[in-house]
Amino acid sequence: MSVVALIPAAGRGTRMGGERPKQFLPLAGSPMLAKTLGVFQRAAAVDEIVVMVPPGEEAYCREAIVDRYGFSKVRTVLAGGATRQASVAAGLSVLGREVSIVVIHDGARPFVSDDLIGRVIEAARTTGAAIAALPIVDTLKQVHEGRAVTVEREGLWAAQTPQAFRREVICAAVERALADGFGGTDDAALVERLGLPVVLVEGHPANFKITRIGDLEMAEEMAALRDRAAGAPSGAIN
Repeated sequence: MSVVALIPAAGRGTRMGGERPKQFLPLAGSPMLAKTLGVFQRAAAVDEIVVMVPPGEEAYCREAIVDRYGFSKVRTVLAGGATRQASVAAGLSVLGREVSIVVIHDGARPFVSDDLIGRVIEAARTTGAAIAALPIVDTLKQVHEGRAVTVEREGLWAAQTPQAFRREVICAAVERALADGFGGTDDAALVERLGLPVVLVEGHPANFKITRIGDLEMAEEMAALRDRAAGAPSGAIN
């Protein structure tokens, strides 16, 4: 039985601006998506990778990223859907019965660690569904009638990816969401709708999602620092 990573990277990144989807933008000399795929290529717990990209970008991703950087675990590059959920559904549709665990990770979270991937997969193997998350430490405010109201943060966690599931669990959750016309903000929300438990695995602050220009600037500094610490040349996949 195998573990397959689905990497949804089909968004256009409109909040980032620019002509190219954000996942193809350079990050310390190589495409952001290549940084993410590099971690899963090295992850001992992952057997294969399926990547979902914007329609029409499949050949570019295969040639400029997968082939160029030698990501031998990438099984296929697919056209994603109009939403993240649709992209995940497309990825699930190509999986065979030999797949036991599906781990899903945002293409725009390049600083995930091998350790975190392994811990989330192991938790999902035991419980059926597990996600990386961080306890909320900031004071939260909600605006009510134009005024700020403090929200109790006790017990609140911020969800990250990777999120891992037994194959039959996530397939059933996605099928039910499609039938009901439900759109979730993450994959775990679909599983929760089935009444199944989702366990939390503590993530890491560095595992942030690059969404805006400021995120990209911070990521550039982090990637450059990691390259220098590893003694790697600019543009290396670390």
